[in-house]
Amino acid sequence: MKYTTPLLVIALLASLTGCNFIVKNPNPADRPVAEEPAPVPQLPEKTVTVFITTSEGNITLELWPEKSPQTVENFLVYVDEGFYDGTIFHRVIPGFMIQGGGFTPRLQKKVTHAPITNEARSDVKNERGTIAMARTDKPHSATAQFFINHANNYPLDHVSPTDRGYGYCVFGKVTKGMDVVDAIARVQTATINGRGDVPVEPVLIESIRRAD
Repeated sequence: MKYTTPLLVIALLASLTGCNFIVKNPNPADRPVAEEPAPVPQLPEKTVTVFITTSEGNITLELWPEKSPQTVENFLVYVDEGFYDGTIFHRVIPGFMIQGGGFTPRLQKKVTHAPITNEARSDVKNERGTIAMARTDKPHSATAQFFINHANNYPLDHVSPTDRGYGYCVFGKVTKGMDVVDAIARVQTATINGRGDVPVEPVLIESIRRAD
């Protein structure tokens, strides 16, 4: 299987957003955000395993609270609330990433908790199979949406504490089910309701649950 080269990734990012190195949520200005902060769950010291059940199959993730504690806490709040149940992978670009966790099958955006601090680190790379937080062009704007890298996307890595250089926070990786990620990346997409790269047939996130 061939994946998009780093140069093609850069060109793709530029064509999608008009600005390199940005995984930008569609229409970020109309993102509903709740005023109250998310409750903080109890985190283990090392890794956390979660299972994503999708309409294309199952994905197992290993999360890294030691590397990005606030990001993992935030993700698990949504998991424990059942927030992701019934959402979709709403943006799919083969050789780049699959993005989900914020929209219903009717492309209605869900209300989220307040944004979190971007914990992107230069030593934690956006490599194939890693999971990272999606955001707008503002570094500290991530809420619930996430993406799984379908290729090595090093242009998304942290290089400096600036708007353009902050990068995207990787907080775990797929340990089982990359074949499912590949299958999702192959689905037919189109522009629907003004949003690009939307699967023609919804790819449903049936649930995300902790292993324990």
